[in-house]
Amino acid sequence: MNQFRIYATAKFLFSMFLILLNFSAFAQEEKAGASAQELADKMANPVASLISVPLQNNLTYGIGPYNGSKYQINIQPVVPFKLSENLNLITRYILPVVDQQDVTGENTHEFGLSDATVTAFFAPKTKGIILGVGPAFLVPTATEKFLGTEKFGIGPSVLVMHQGKGLSIGFLANQIWSVAGNADRADFNQFYTQLFLTHSYKSGASLGITSEITQNWQGNTTLITVSPNVGAITKLGGQTMQFAVMPLIPVVGHSSIRPDWGLRAVVAFIFPGK
Repeated sequence: MNQFRIYATAKFLFSMFLILLNFSAFAQEEKAGASAQELADKMANPVASLISVPLQNNLTYGIGPYNGSKYQINIQPVVPFKLSENLNLITRYILPVVDQQDVTGENTHEFGLSDATVTAFFAPKTKGIILGVGPAFLVPTATEKFLGTEKFGIGPSVLVMHQGKGLSIGFLANQIWSVAGNADRADFNQFYTQLFLTHSYKSGASLGITSEITQNWQGNTTLITVSPNVGAITKLGGQTMQFAVMPLIPVVGHSSIRPDWGLRAVVAFIFPGK
């Protein structure tokens, strides 16, 4: 196993250790009960009026013809804005930091920022079916040529879900087209959707399953993954947090982009407000 794999695996195992530690710690918190489940339900709702900063750690092996490896941490703050008594604007940011080896070629290595995605959902306050719609932007923040598109992009995003106490089910999707950028680079034309089902418990623990579909229309490639997951709400000191862990199981994908297997661990800092 090369140094990259040892380093990436160590980082992921440390995340796993934190998750298991906090499951144990949370089980001892007798009074967390209903408020913990409420937070778990809000974290399952992409347009909940809740400030959070998830750090999503992704580790994938066996990528492409050179059996590449990638560690990617997505910094994903969610910031809501109250526009009126019946309408919120939920902004979601994804800034990926990537460390990869043997992905773009044999004995190659890239490290740095990838392109950022910014989404804004206008979310009316409704009962039963929850809706969100707005623009999604691709921002060329990559610090390495092979980690980004060198393109600006824009397109629509939508969320449809139903949520009752302890049960969340729905999907979010966006379609982004490049509109400006380096003319020598290929155009960006990509559809992404995430389908999710989550069941939460009074303790703040949750079980669920997620499927992510990425369709690159320009490259004519499709990648579909399925991820059963387990999570928990807890506190470290006075900071409310959520931990989750899941495998990344590829079920459809061209050999050039499909990994053999992957793992994901999420640490989210939550700021519930008053």
